[in-house]
Amino acid sequence: MLAILAAIYAADVAMNRDNVPRGTAVGGVDIGGMSHDEAVATLERELGDQANTPVQIAAGELHSQVVPAQAGLGIDWDATVSQSGEESLNPVTRLRGLFSTNEVDIVPVVDDAALQPELDRVAAELSTQPVDGSLAINAGKVEIQDPVLGQGVNRDELTERVSIGWLDPAGVSVEPTEVEPAINSDVLKEAADGPAATAVAGPLTVNGHEDVVAEIPTERIGEFVAFINDKGTIRPEVNTEVAQSILEEPLAASEVEMVNASYNSDGSVNPSSNGTQVNWEETMKDFQRRVLGDADRTWDAAYEDAEATFTTEMAEAATYDQVVGEFTTGGYSEASGQNIALTAAAVNGAVVGPGETFSLNGYTGPRGTAQGYVESGIIIDGHAGEAVGGGISQFATTLYNASYFAGMTDIAHTPHSYYISRYPAGREATVYEGAIDLAFRNDSNHPVRIETSVGGGNVTVRLMGTKTVEVESINGGRWDETQPEPRELSGSDCIPSGGNPGFTTSDTRIVRDLSGNEISRETQTTIYDPQPIVTCK
Repeated sequence: MLAILAAIYAADVAMNRDNVPRGTAVGGVDIGGMSHDEAVATLERELGDQANTPVQIAAGELHSQVVPAQAGLGIDWDATVSQSGEESLNPVTRLRGLFSTNEVDIVPVVDDAALQPELDRVAAELSTQPVDGSLAINAGKVEIQDPVLGQGVNRDELTERVSIGWLDPAGVSVEPTEVEPAINSDVLKEAADGPAATAVAGPLTVNGHEDVVAEIPTERIGEFVAFINDKGTIRPEVNTEVAQSILEEPLAASEVEMVNASYNSDGSVNPSSNGTQVNWEETMKDFQRRVLGDADRTWDAAYEDAEATFTTEMAEAATYDQVVGEFTTGGYSEASGQNIALTAAAVNGAVVGPGETFSLNGYTGPRGTAQGYVESGIIIDGHAGEAVGGGISQFATTLYNASYFAGMTDIAHTPHSYYISRYPAGREATVYEGAIDLAFRNDSNHPVRIETSVGGGNVTVRLMGTKTVEVESINGGRWDETQPEPRELSGSDCIPSGGNPGFTTSDTRIVRDLSGNEISRETQTTIYDPQPIVTCK
């Protein structure tokens, strides 16, 4: 029996000498037992087109693919068969080849210049960025957003596995590597157990005068405490201004308001009085340490005197014999003149003390038929119309210019939507009760009194007081002209118009002291819409 087996073995060795070992496969193609040349021919025939077939590449749950031919990948068939070796003389190994398959890697041909850009793309598709954890305070509780691990691939391993394994029917698989986020669980725990826990340890309480207590409850601490991810650390940030705004309202009850001197209609003086106010800079000095550190979370508010800026003595000594600023306009209709006269009479004699703001709407109050106002021209929806109180914008323009040349600080003014030729371009204002106001602040050290006069088709406004500045107005010309468009309107209130172009202009106000030294220079730009060509049907 042994002699028979020996004869079979000898015959097998003789017949398969130098052949590819049994069970050998390349790219799923069995070449075992073939001669070298036969194996090369078989592989070329069966796998020659595989370089144009997309190859799947996996790293964990992520996938990508390449087309080998486009990635500069090919196969050295001769070398691939050679590396598979020759049939072993070991009878056990020869027998095992009859029942098992040994998939061998190819010997690649690589165009590195074409391969590397493709692998750049593949590496990116097989990678995910880590997500930093984060921490916040919400409703007085510390909330943690867990970090998320990222994924990467080893570039050398990717290059090797794709280059030699792309023909494997199972595709190419590389082991992903974990990418730790900068803000990981350890960093989060340190912040949560440290400054975050301290921040929500309890309310913050400020004791004021007159038994007034202001408290920031724990539930509101998240409104002004944030935790910022910063270069691998979590940095607590306290917005003291927001915290102060929470405390201001309740502590206002502990303050005594300062009252400036004012005038009665008969010229007598209402005396001034000093007040007391919270010194917020001192009160909030150690606030961050109270929130995040070891300073007391209950403390006393600091106070300071709030002195009147326009005292009784100043009011009694004030003089109103110098024209600080004045302006005159004209050309209004009879109905507008009636409304202008009513407004001028209401404003005449008003005194604006140092630091005070004058609001035209606030000072006159309602301007309706009950107050004697009548219908007159206004601008509505971009065209001329009529409404009760029309014409008051002319008074507003006159007052605006008087305050402009008096060096008052512009608080609120709104130009007309299109240019009206009786006003200076870029230096005029409209008003509308409850919506559009004219307001200015007296930032000088002297009070001013508003004096008005109406007659002869003109309205004049003067600000009287102590003159301390000279004001120059420089118009910047007109540019970007826009042409009017036709508009057909109906109704008894329709007013036809030939239209006018729109344009852009600017005005520069230069304020100098009486010695000629420049104090300020400000430029405002105004865009006027074209006045439409209105026909009435």
